[in-house]
Amino acid sequence: MIRKLIKPDLREIKQRSNRENKRKPPPPYKTHAETYYYIKQMNNRTQLVLELVSGEILKGMLDWYDEKCLKIKKLDGGTLIVFKSQIKYIYKNPDFDEPKREEADQKK
Repeated sequence: MIRKLIKPDLREIKQRSNRENKRKPPPPYKTHAETYYYIKQMNNRTQLVLELVSGEILKGMLDWYDEKCLKIKKLDGGTLIVFKSQIKYIYKNPDFDEPKREEADQKK
C-alpha cells in the first residue's frame, strides 16, 4: 500500500482569505441631504423658523446658503446672516399656509 501525501491547493486558500478580508466600505461622509433641503426650501420660498442656541427665534425665508452660514430674509424686510453652528432647529413656519399647486393652476 502506497500512501500519498495530500497537499492543499494554496491558491484556493489565498482566494478564500482575500474574500473574507474584504470589508464593506464605510458610508460617504457627505450625503448632500442638507444641500438638497436648502435648495428645496429656496425654490419653494418656504417660510422657515430658526431657533438659535441662545433661544432666540427668527422667522423668514432662506435667501442663500454657504458652507458655514445661511442668509435669511426676515418677514419684516430685513436680512440676516446666521452661522450654522448657532442654529439649534430649522422647521417650516406652522402659521404660514402655502398656496396649493392646484389652486395656483386654476388661477392661470
